[in-house]
Amino acid sequence: MAKIESIIKSEIQRLAKYEVRSVFLPLRRDVWGMRLKLSNLIKGFTVLDRLAKETAKAKSAEPKLEASPEEVKASRFTPERIRHLRKKLGISQRELGILVGATIGAVASWEKGKFKPRGEKKAALVALRKLRKRDVRKMLTEKAGAKEKRPIPRRRKINIKKRRSQKENK
Repeated sequence: MAKIESIIKSEIQRLAKYEVRSVFLPLRRDVWGMRLKLSNLIKGFTVLDRLAKETAKAKSAEPKLEASPEEVKASRFTPERIRHLRKKLGISQRELGILVGATIGAVASWEKGKFKPRGEKKAALVALRKLRKRDVRKMLTEKAGAKEKRPIPRRRKINIKKRRSQKENK
């Protein structure tokens, strides 16, 4: 009787292991795939995090045009005054936009009288009134230099043989 019990017990254990393996193997593959995706996401995140830090560092290094809130509130900018300020500093609309942080279209709209500068842009224009041509040129070259120094994210190169083998496998 003991022999039959041990045979049945071993057979039950064998079948149970087989069932567990049949359920566990697909789960193991799914976990492996998820780990692979997670590692790729982490790699992508670290690259983006590094770029964000470098961008923040570059922005903090850029010279800022600041004016007191009282000066900004008291200032009256007409299209003629904005154009006169730009001509006095000897800069183009594009360069004024770079300094102030606005687009060329916005600067053109200010000079045509369609819109008025507000907030930070107006404060930057007030601060520009205090500067000389030499200071403005220096700021422009610094901003241009900061843009050139930004690293371009590199793509990982995939071996041509690997690409071909991937295409063949599909």
